[in-house]
Amino acid sequence: MAESLKTPYHSQRIFAGKIDHYIYMSSAGVYLESPLLPHIEGDPCDPKSRHIGKLKTEDYLDTRGLPWTAIRPTYIYGPLNYNPIEEWFFARIVENRPILIPGDGSHMTGLGHVADLANAFAAVLGNTRAIGKVYNIQDRKAITYNGIAKMCAVAAGYDPNNIRIIHYDPKRLNLGKAKAFPFRLQHFFTSVNQALRELDWDIDYDLLDGLRDSYRNDFLPKKQSGQINADFKTDDMILSQIS
Repeated sequence: MAESLKTPYHSQRIFAGKIDHYIYMSSAGVYLESPLLPHIEGDPCDPKSRHIGKLKTEDYLDTRGLPWTAIRPTYIYGPLNYNPIEEWFFARIVENRPILIPGDGSHMTGLGHVADLANAFAAVLGNTRAIGKVYNIQDRKAITYNGIAKMCAVAAGYDPNNIRIIHYDPKRLNLGKAKAFPFRLQHFFTSVNQALRELDWDIDYDLLDGLRDSYRNDFLPKKQSGQINADFKTDDMILSQIS
């Protein structure tokens, strides 16, 4: 029997000796910010990360003697994703609104399609080599925030040269606790070489194909059924302060 759970703190009592493999959904957000990238498994982790609970869970599983593997994705995107980060861009592109990006848009990040993430989970099952290890999961390449905006435009059938990208310094604005941008303002991407090498896993979606899949099979159906409730109030706050 194989189990994949999010909260394993009672796992020793409930599952000890009863499972073949425990797969844990962790996060690449546990890594300590570094000027040396990409992050690889074994890099230092941030004890102040908001994902510290995931790191503690990995440590817990390791100390309890369970046959476990942890998956550390960067940013997940694609149809039915619980945090549709690409929707933030699509919603503004289709409404011909500016794309407001903090900084100069050159920060690079990694994204991974939900189907590739699911396939990674499946590839771990039955793989004894994966016991006691963590695996980064994302696309092969990183992309800048400016690049994401333009690639989302292409995926949605728009000319990327016609979208308006406006950069701003968030430190000079008064936005309160409003979340103005769906990504962290830092370089954040990982290497997936260990997963490609040790698992029977490959990446089926490059970023453009994955964004097209998300636009056609998630954003458009949601928009047509009235489920896209984009709120541009924070955008308007930023525009009013930088104009």
